Amino acid sequence: MLELFGTEINLGPIWLTLEVASMTTVVLIVLGTPLAWWMAKMRSSNKVLLEALIALPLVLPPTVLGFYLLIIFNPTGQVAEVLRWFGFEGQLTFSKTGLVVASVFYSLPFAVQPLMHAFEAIPQKLLDAAATMRASVLDRFFTIVVPLSQRGFLVAATLTFAHTVGEFGVVLMVGGNIPGETRMVSLAIFDHVESMEYDQAHILSAMMLIFSLTVLMLVYGLNRRFGVKIG
Repeated sequence: MLELFGTEINLGPIWLTLEVASMTTVVLIVLGTPLAWWMAKMRSSNKVLLEALIALPLVLPPTVLGFYLLIIFNPTGQVAEVLRWFGFEGQLTFSKTGLVVASVFYSLPFAVQPLMHAFEAIPQKLLDAAATMRASVLDRFFTIVVPLSQRGFLVAATLTFAHTVGEFGVVLMVGGNIPGETRMVSLAIFDHVESMEYDQAHILSAMMLIFSLTVLMLVYGLNRRFGVKIG
C-alpha cells in the first residue's frame, strides 16, 4: 500500500501492469523485428492483406479480440493441447501468462509499424554495397539496419509499453479481474469507480494521464527531431 494525499493506493495492480507491459514489449521487439523486416522487403500483392491483419487491433473493439482469444485459449481446446505437448501445464485464461500473450496480439501494430517504416527508410544501396563486400545477411542487419533504425526501435518499444499499460477490454476478457493475479491498473480504476471510491480512482487516473502525456511527448519529439514515421 502507498498513501498519497491521505488516500491509500494498492500498488499490486501497478506492479502487475508494469510487469506485463515490460514482458510484452520484449516479446514484441524480438518477434516483431523479423516480421517488420520481412514486410518492409515484401513486394507481393498480399502485403496489403498482411498489413491489414497486423493493424486490425487498431480498429477492432478490444472486447471482440478478447472474446476470440478467450475461445482460442480454452483449457480444453487444441491450442492448450499443443502447449501441453511442449510441457506447458498451466492455462492461458485468467493468468498472467495469458495476459502477456493477449497483450502481444493487442499491441502488435504498435511494434511492427514503426519498425517497418524505419526499415523501409534505409537506402537499399547501403545494403547492396555491404553485400559486395561479402557481408552476410546477419552482418548487414546488425551493422547497418539496426544502428540506422534505432529510433524506430525506441518508438516501437515506447508505444508498445504504453499501449499495454492502458489495456482494458482484452485483459478483462482474457484475464478476468482477479485481485492479486490479473487485476491491472485499468481494471483497478474501474473497480474503484464501481465501489464509489473516487479518491483512489482519481489518483490512479491522474497517474495514467501523466504517463500517457509523457509517452506522447517523447514519441512526437522523436518524430519531429529524427523523422521517425509513426502509424
